[in-house]
Formats: sequence, structure tokens, C-alpha cells
Amino acid sequence: MKKLLILSGKGGTGKTTTAGAFISYSKTKTFADCDVDAPNLHIISKFENQPRQKDYMGSPKSKIDTEKCIGCGLCAEKCRFNSIERVGSKYKINEYACEGCGVCELVCPVGAAKLYPDVAGEVSVYEDERLFATAELKMGRGTSGKLVAEVKSTLRNEIKEKGLNETEKLTIIDGSPGIGCPVIASISGVDMILIITEPTLSGMSDMKRILKTAEIFKVPTAVCINRADLSEVVANKIIDFCDENKIIYVGKVPYDKTVSVAVNNGKSIAEYDTPANKALRKVYDKVVETLLV
Repeated sequence: MKKLLILSGKGGTGKTTTAGAFISYSKTKTFADCDVDAPNLHIISKFENQPRQKDYMGSPKSKIDTEKCIGCGLCAEKCRFNSIERVGSKYKINEYACEGCGVCELVCPVGAAKLYPDVAGEVSVYEDERLFATAELKMGRGTSGKLVAEVKSTLRNEIKEKGLNETEKLTIIDGSPGIGCPVIASISGVDMILIITEPTLSGMSDMKRILKTAEIFKVPTAVCINRADLSEVVANKIIDFCDENKIIYVGKVPYDKTVSVAVNNGKSIAEYDTPANKALRKVYDKVVETLLV
């Protein structure tokens, strides 16, 4: 089974729209959303069943028992993250600022401050004849890369359990924008990366950053230009750059207002007979031709 990861330099470039279309074209039964900060592939995936969910435990965080707290202020004085604030005569932890270092527990003279396990996110598995794994990180938690790894591990285990490795040729993964921890965790173990860029100077710069990241992992990478007709000049610069650097260029997709209609209706652009759908289908065919050789 081959794993295709779809990335973009920033949000709103068309990454998830492309992933949703590719899932429809391929009729794959296995896919994942690794954009754990803002997952939305489930919106167009049309699962009628409620997902199976489990908590993802992150680094511990501290809590202060206000009944035990004597208001001495030692915890706030020693906390280097300024996560402890005075409320009346007692102290409390700001969970979004707490880094779980445990110094408050160490210095508290009455044992009011203690570290506790913290739920950092939630992993969801949707299932009918298909398998879809996704997750959402809780606000203020810094374990996005680990949560992405958990999503991939969950999908891998589900695929193995149901024997889909033997029947499915392709798994599609919708990644996160940028080049941060969740992207790096998403890249690990994939067979190919498809970068969705756009014909702007910032879009081209973002594309180059992802290409450098992918090069470190030695993963074959292809480029697709979305909304390519917004600037033919920059689109041609991107194509020339790919040609000069021996990067696989798989095509371009025109600006199409129907994409917004599809998104607002919670549907894939693959369900509409439009220029964007036809162009994306050609991009998909080229990607599959390269990936499944």
C-alpha cells in the first residue's frame, strides 16, 4: 500500500479540497487527516456513523488544591513560565501557560500543588466500508507532532486488523500547512508528497521551504499549482523552478468559484462538473502514474 501525503505552505491553498477530490477519484478505503490543529476533512467524508474516540494524553500539567493552599506564593515565585496567578487569598494554575515542569509541586510546603495527567487531544476513527483516522489537539497543547504520529499509528493498526493492506493500493493523508512538527511527523513513512501551491511570491517561497524539508527525509515530491490563472507569470516561474531542479510537476488547477460552493455545502469538488474538477482529475492521474509504478 502506497501512502500519499498532501501538504501546503499555508492554510487556504486548497490542500484539503485536493485531498477530498483524490479520495473520491481513487475510491480508497483508507485515509487520514493529520492537520490536528484544524481538522476538517471529516466534513466532506460523509460518514453516517459516529466515530470511535479516545483521549490522547499529553505532558502532565499542574493543579492547585485551593482547600489545601495557604497562599504563601512560593509556587508563583518559582514558576519560570508565569503560569500561576493569585485569586483572592489563594493561587491557581493557568493551564494554557503551564509546561508541567513540576517545580510548584516541589516547593509547595503543604502539598497543594501536584502534577496530573492531561488530556491533550482526541483521536477519532470513522468506519463504514472505509477507514478514516483524524484527531484534534486541545488549545494550548504543544504535542501536535506526537498526536499526528498517533493518528498514523491508529490508522495503520486498523488497516492491519482488517486486512486492508492486501486489497488497498493507496492511502491518502491530508497534512498540516507549513513545515512545523505536525508536518515532519506526517512526512515520516510516506511514499510521496504532493505540494499544493499557488501563483504568488509567498506561495512559491512556501513551496521551496516544504521541498527543503522533504529533501531531508528523501521523500519524492510533486508540485501542483492551484488557482494557476491568478498569475500566469508566477505560475510559469514555479514550473521553470520545478524543471530546473528536477521536481515532478503534475499540473495546474484554475480558479473556480464552484470550489467555494462545494466547501460551503460540505461536498467534494469531485461531485461537480467544473473546470477545477476536470483539472484535478488530470493531476490525480499523473500523481498515481508516478506513485504506483
